Amino acid sequence: MKHVYFLFFFLMQALGLRAQDPQFSQYYAAPLYLNPAFTGTSEDHRFIANYRNQWPNAARGFVTYAFSYDVNLTHYNSGVGLLATVDQAGTAGMRSSQLNFLYSYKWSIASKWVVSAGLNFGYASRSIDLNRLVFGDQLQFDSNGNVPTDDPAIFNLGNVHYFDFNSGVLAYNKNFWFGFSASHLNTPNRSLLDQEAQVPMKTSLHGGVRIPLYGGPFKKDHISVLAPSFVYKKQGRFDQLDVGVHFLYDPIMLGVWYRGIPLQQNVRDNISQDAVVVILGLQFDQIEIGYSYDFTVSELGPISGGAHEIAMRYKVPLAAHIKTKRKDKFIPCPTFIKK
Repeated sequence: MKHVYFLFFFLMQALGLRAQDPQFSQYYAAPLYLNPAFTGTSEDHRFIANYRNQWPNAARGFVTYAFSYDVNLTHYNSGVGLLATVDQAGTAGMRSSQLNFLYSYKWSIASKWVVSAGLNFGYASRSIDLNRLVFGDQLQFDSNGNVPTDDPAIFNLGNVHYFDFNSGVLAYNKNFWFGFSASHLNTPNRSLLDQEAQVPMKTSLHGGVRIPLYGGPFKKDHISVLAPSFVYKKQGRFDQLDVGVHFLYDPIMLGVWYRGIPLQQNVRDNISQDAVVVILGLQFDQIEIGYSYDFTVSELGPISGGAHEIAMRYKVPLAAHIKTKRKDKFIPCPTFIKK
């Protein structure tokens, strides 16, 4: 019965009854996934890889990969990037893949502020491995489902392909950032049953501040930094708040986050809470690596196995002749750099 339950659960996912996007606890380490306006907010060529394994004890749970590249085209006040994501769910091998092209345009405004507006154009596919599904008529003859099925549902299941459009805006200076993004503006249909299963639009507010812990008269090569931040997301009837802080004592990075809305109750009249996230990482001039673990504090509890996440970032300096000498040179976003 346990296997039947999880099969039913993930099939419902495939039918789009819980059409929520994958997420990363280390959201600051997946900037292009969070908001296309972050495209080109680094001074260098930036390569980022993200891996998340959520609920590993629950019939293989959810495994998400993301790979991105972006660069700041300073002479054009622009940034361009590519983002590829793959999300796999459950023993039935449900797979969602998407390739995105991102573009941002930047304006320098008063008091050393930069405003960036971004667009994301994506092409996605969704599929399920029919060979891994077990239907009711198979269980009548073999408890392991090792016989052919005549269930008509198998003839209705198939792959789906669709376009996806996202946008966002970001305002920042060297110590503060605040942004808004909107995903699935075209509410694409991703049903595997040739029915209507539109992905609801997702909106996100996010921001933070970078606080150097030394401001004295002496110049120091290494200054500790405290960086509180938050992300609030809403998609369909679901909403979520991530809030926390990470601390950098060069090169060690530590962080703690809370996911949930303590003042809000869910449909069962319980406090809306999901996880406490702890993060440990190392940050150097060109490379950064971080590991995080989600301690589940919702009703699901520790039986889910929590969530493991790894993020890696690698920067390649731009060629000297490409870098600008203009007075209005755009500063990099403080979320992802050392000072």
